[in-house]
Amino acid sequence: MAARAEPSGQALTESDAALIRGMILRGDRHHDIAAFFGVNQGRVAEIKEGSRFAGVAPADPDELSPRGPYLTPKATWMENRLT
Repeated sequence: MAARAEPSGQALTESDAALIRGMILRGDRHHDIAAFFGVNQGRVAEIKEGSRFAGVAPADPDELSPRGPYLTPKATWMENRLT
């Protein structure tokens, strides 16, 4: 049996969870959201169902990135947003 892959090292924050909730409410696909944050779609589903970051409110629509599909990850969007 094959060994498990090394962890990606990507950890979602409360701020990320707020953005994810906002993107879900906007109607973004889980696949696109997961790709944007560099995580598994299961993490997006956990945030949607409330098993992770249950008390975090969704981000306002004006705080969200443009709709996916995303060709660049969140880090690039954040860098460009701050300049």
